Amino acid sequence: MRVAIVHDWLNQRGGAEAVLEALVEMYPQAPVYTSMYWPQAMPQEYRSWDIRTSFMDRLPFVKRYHQPFLPLYPLAFESFDFTDYDLVISNKSGFCHGVITSPDTLHICYCLTPTRFLWNYHEYVQREGVARLARLALPPFLNYLRVWDRAAADRVDHFVAISRTIQRRIAKYYRRDSAIIHPPVDTTKFTPSDSHDDYFLIVSRLVPYKRIDLAVQAFNELGLPLVIIGDGRDRDSLRTLARPNIEFLGYVPDEQVGDYFARCRAFILPGQEDFCIAPVEAQAAGRPVIAYAAGGALDTVREGITGAFFYDQTPEALIQVIEEFDDTSYEPAVIRRHAERFDKRVFKERLSAFIEESVRKSANEETRDQEMRECLIP
Repeated sequence: MRVAIVHDWLNQRGGAEAVLEALVEMYPQAPVYTSMYWPQAMPQEYRSWDIRTSFMDRLPFVKRYHQPFLPLYPLAFESFDFTDYDLVISNKSGFCHGVITSPDTLHICYCLTPTRFLWNYHEYVQREGVARLARLALPPFLNYLRVWDRAAADRVDHFVAISRTIQRRIAKYYRRDSAIIHPPVDTTKFTPSDSHDDYFLIVSRLVPYKRIDLAVQAFNELGLPLVIIGDGRDRDSLRTLARPNIEFLGYVPDEQVGDYFARCRAFILPGQEDFCIAPVEAQAAGRPVIAYAAGGALDTVREGITGAFFYDQTPEALIQVIEEFDDTSYEPAVIRRHAERFDKRVFKERLSAFIEESVRKSANEETRDQEMRECLIP
């Protein structure tokens, strides 16, 4: 098959790019179409890929400040020509599902989320700290973009959701069914330890919607050691809020993060995530997770077996669960086996099977259509 991969933008690395990397491993000859590509901000290995950009790649400042250019994304993705491809896979959280394909091209959208700032605008601008000027400029375009986004969803042949939460959003906003295939996690990078220390752990970007402030408030009250790995615009305000029992390590190399996972008492997930890879990585290292009972955590954590939930997103609810938490009641080997259900190998196998079945069904439908046309010819 002639395959093309479509990705929203390549100017930062996160969970979406982990999925993209797995897709490129599955289809190494497939070109990657994207609105823009900033090589200096992306891993070195990306430079060996066949990356094809839209006209937006040539616009000044767009790679650092993409929000003012949001109305241009639909035009950027509609400008690509996919005539020569049998299969297009879009890896979408923004606009890339809106590519136009021919009737003979199968389009499968791996949906990280329906376009968040369109369908949950007020919460988005609040938690992402969108600048005042952007808040004033965006609303006139939102209705147009919502209409386009909904129409673009009809161009997709099959949707795949990353979690039950995203499956429900796809049904609500796009009125489409979807299969669930969880994102890839490289569990082979993590190994359980024979013993652990007394600290709790957070590995996260320090931005508002992650609700790290909730965990800081809880551990201020508890006085227990909390280690926070990661950086972001909230780091200074969180450090000011935190008491001495909370340690901020900032950026830590990947090979060292695994050791922190393996030696923690438990991993803390205080925010609502679409999926979130870090709790799965903690479980791959054999450690339990204490998570807010919402979003992707409901897919990745088994209460009482691989972790515990708190059901109100408040410091008081988190405090209560931690005070009742007994890490000795969890079996690291059991937790590790559960995490392996989300391994990158499983992702590739499930997605490959889904694509093969979709191609087969498409071919059968074409055969039936051809037979029907032949029956109608006198």
